[in-house]
Order: sequence, then structure tokens, then C-alpha cells
Amino acid sequence: MRLWLVVVYCCFFWLPLLAHAELLVKKQQFEIKEFQTQSGKTIQDVKVGWEAYGQLNADKSNVILITHYFSGTSHAAGKYQSTDTAPGYWDAIIGPGKAIDTNKFYVVSMDTLVNANVKDPNVITTGPASINPATGQPYGLSFPVVTITDFVEVQKAFLESKGINNLYAVIGPSMGSFQAIEWASRYPDKVQRLIAAIGTAYIDSWSAVRLERWAEPIKADPNWQQGNYYGKAAQPTAGLVTALAYITQDASNPEGFNQKYQAPALDQKAHLDIRTDLTAWQQLRQTAAARAALQDANHILYLVRASQLWRVGMSDNWPQALAKISAKTLFLPASGDLLLTPEMSRNSQQQLQQAGNQAQLTEIPGQWGHLDGLLNIASVGEQIRTFLN
Repeated sequence: MRLWLVVVYCCFFWLPLLAHAELLVKKQQFEIKEFQTQSGKTIQDVKVGWEAYGQLNADKSNVILITHYFSGTSHAAGKYQSTDTAPGYWDAIIGPGKAIDTNKFYVVSMDTLVNANVKDPNVITTGPASINPATGQPYGLSFPVVTITDFVEVQKAFLESKGINNLYAVIGPSMGSFQAIEWASRYPDKVQRLIAAIGTAYIDSWSAVRLERWAEPIKADPNWQQGNYYGKAAQPTAGLVTALAYITQDASNPEGFNQKYQAPALDQKAHLDIRTDLTAWQQLRQTAAARAALQDANHILYLVRASQLWRVGMSDNWPQALAKISAKTLFLPASGDLLLTPEMSRNSQQQLQQAGNQAQLTEIPGQWGHLDGLLNIASVGEQIRTFLN
């Protein structure tokens, strides 16, 4: 009788606590000796970081791939150390008992090629800041232009090295949605489910030109020196900080932004001196400067170009490429997104539906626009859980 009480106590008290225990993860490295890009260029000794949450089952059928956003990393959930100040960006939905349940799924996430955060000790990536084995010097702009397809092919090579040939689901926000959609289109027989958060199957001319303002401050910085600034005292830091400030603003919505950043009416000095920056702009640049310490200017340029060139299938007919997707599909646009608008997700959904795929769409509520795909993702956690189950 006492043993029975102990079992009941463990089941109803301890197991729920264990289900939500802190998730500790480890960054690991994958290497490809020779990788050929979509453009036909060869990159030697490609290295990317990866991490995983949960356990791989015997037949390797429970794998979910998380593909990260523009300025993100593979750190999607958990902590590297219990003392870390914050967990991975989607920790609210990835973990034991959460929407993407690591008691059930083996969740994998990888740093992309040319990851923006190349100076972060927890990021492993190959890009312009890396040493070219052929010269012993940083690649700089001799690094080939890479595309979303190249990111997917590196991920595929990694999964195959682990004997993983099929994905239960591929899920990603923003630039991560591009990768997820490309996965489902390029390898329809390998992807069962697709979730594209704050994303789209294409980038139009208006959006591509808008992204150019993330690149122009870097290229206008005299210290950029056509990308040849590695090892020099003068760095294009000012241009990088401005670019990151623009990225933050473009990913925001006025509703949330105006609550966080000071109103111009309170800027007394700005009323008196044209040289005085608005306090809101100063605040934005301070945040950007902290991020710039871990990022590289050239890497931002390459990610901008990969995003500008995005359309599913990387062909002239993106709806035709989208029609190849057979995976059960869910689009999750953010209601107030001014960067990758809900209309772009809805157009992608409708194109897929016209091809016979019963793609679903649920909007993420919130006041932060594009950023709600990170900050408020838990609001659609139950929809994600239901979709996966």
C-alpha cells in the first residue's frame, strides 16, 4: 500500500515538475570538407554549429528541424549554463511538455552559413569573416553569394550524416520560414509538416529594396573598405550599428515602438540644436551597439542578399515551386507585421491552396509586429501543438 502511494505521489507531483525542468543544451559542430553553392562556387571546410533538444527515437521518425531568423542563431531553446541570463529565442514553445514537446520530438537547430553573430562564442559558422584555406586570409567579399537553398543543403548534409532522411516537421520564423518552405518544396517526400512563422514564399521588389537600407549604412561607412577591414584598427562599426538599428525598427510596429522609445515632444535639446539626435534614435542605437559587438558587417550584407533573392524554388516561377509542397502546412503571420506582412503569408497560403494543399493560417496577435513572431509566439502555442499532433 505504501509503495502504491509513492508511485501515485511521483506521477502526480514529481513528473509534472520534471516535464518543465530547465533544459540545458550543448553547442556542437558539423563540418563539410567541400561544399558547392547553388551558384556553382566551392567553399572549403564549411563549419556550422548545431544543438538538439529531446531524444531521437529508434526509427528516427520524430525529428523536427528549427530554422532560425535573420539575426538569430541555432539557440532556439534552453540554456548552455543554468546561470545564463536568458534561454533560446523560442524557449516558450520548445521543451518538455511545451507546444513543441521534447518529451516526444527530437528538435534540431543549426547556425546558418554566414551567421550574423560570428563573434558570439556560442556560434559556429563559415562566412566572409572566416579564413580562406587557400590564402590564409579572411575571405572578405571573395566569399561567394549564398542563398536560402544553400542554407537548406548544409542542413540536409548534416541530417544525412546522422542517418536522418525524413523530417516530422520543419519550422522557422522570418528568414527561417524561407528555409522551412524551401525544405518542403525542394524535398516534398522528406517533410511531413511545415510551419512558416512571420514569413512568406517570396520577396517582391518593394520588400527587396526596403531590405537594402539594412545594407547601405555599412557600405557607406568609410571603414568598410569594400569589405577588406579584417585585422585593421578601423572597423565599420558605425555603419553596422546604424544597420542594426534600422533592422530593429523595421521589425517593430509603431504601437509597441512608441511605448518603448521616448516621444520627440520630450526632446528639449532637439528643439534647440539640429545636431542633437532624437532620444529615441539614441536609445535604438544603444541597443544596436550591444548587438554589434557580436556581429560582423559583411555577414549582414550576405544575409541581406540571401533574403533579397528569396523565392521558393529559386526559379522564375515561385508559385510553381510552391505547388510541389505536399506537407501539411501552417502559416503564422503576425497581425501587425509591417516587414513581412500578413498579406504576404496569406498570398503564399492561397497559392498553395490553389495547388490542392489545404494550408492553414493563424495570426499571431500583439503590439510588436514582426517581433511578435518571437516575443508572442506562445500565444499560438496550442495551435502549434494541435497541428503537430
